[in-house]
Amino acid sequence: MAVPAWLWLATTAGIIALFLFDFAFHARKPHEPTFKESVGWSIFFISLAMIFGAGIWVFWGPQHGAEYFAGFVTEKSLSVDNLFVFVIIMARFAVPRIYQQKVLLLGIAIALIMRALFIALGAAAIARFSWVFYLFGAFLIYTAVHLARAHFSETKDDDEGQQPSWIERYARRVIPATSEYHGNRLFARIDGKKLATPLFFVVVALGFTDLLFALDSIPAIYGLTKEPYIVFTTNAFALLGLLQLYFLLGGLLDRLVYLGVGLSLILGFIGTKLVLEALHTNNIPFINGGQPIHWGPEIPIWLSLTIIIGTLVITTAASLLKTHVIDSKTDRP
Repeated sequence: MAVPAWLWLATTAGIIALFLFDFAFHARKPHEPTFKESVGWSIFFISLAMIFGAGIWVFWGPQHGAEYFAGFVTEKSLSVDNLFVFVIIMARFAVPRIYQQKVLLLGIAIALIMRALFIALGAAAIARFSWVFYLFGAFLIYTAVHLARAHFSETKDDDEGQQPSWIERYARRVIPATSEYHGNRLFARIDGKKLATPLFFVVVALGFTDLLFALDSIPAIYGLTKEPYIVFTTNAFALLGLLQLYFLLGGLLDRLVYLGVGLSLILGFIGTKLVLEALHTNNIPFINGGQPIHWGPEIPIWLSLTIIIGTLVITTAASLLKTHVIDSKTDRP
């Protein structure tokens, strides 16, 4: 079923309205959200995502409903991984917590815009070039291996958060700036000159990081559904509430020690699924003479959803168990 233009417009308008509401409500008055506030808003946005998914299930069928939920769980998990780098960026710039909400929301808005662009490009490429699935699958498998190696190596692969990116260094060279914070303003007028504050460069760093993360998340969701509408809405709802999740999980991120392993397994699984689907529908002349290759099983969406959720539950439980054991040993006299 083709998604009508009016539904695309209504959905886009609704998501923009939610982002504007979130920005106006939380960034208007600088403050550090309380635990109760973060929990309440996290539940609110996740509930909205679940209700939306239920609507897709009822009006578009169980197949698309399951694709939405599998995509949402995957994108939300990847967004939690993004929070590790966000924490590092905030620490590197020494951003006061009362000012972090505004730059996080701006970074999330940039992420949504870039992902919408990538989704459109991905849909166009898939419609025109069948070999894109091979490319997406290979990239996800490479990313999975990279994540696993980073987890098991002695040093964490957080260089993108610890070191200024090239775009950030370039921005500092061409934009007059001050090293002092001026409330939650991105620009301040000092001695008659308009200067960028450190918060502006935080937004630049977050935006560039979001661009890198979009390179993983878009191929991952296209490995679960071919519907651009589902791809867009799962990404949008995964980003909605990310601000509250940042403050809610701020003290727990260090405890999710096996999250990288879980995400690498999920991305590796989706990448393998994409390659198998590409083989099953192959029409590239130099591969098997342009004929499909019926090798490997057809992986139904319910199995994908089960594997994704199961992997996250197991890795989260194992992470909390390990950190609990470490804490217990540390507390011993």
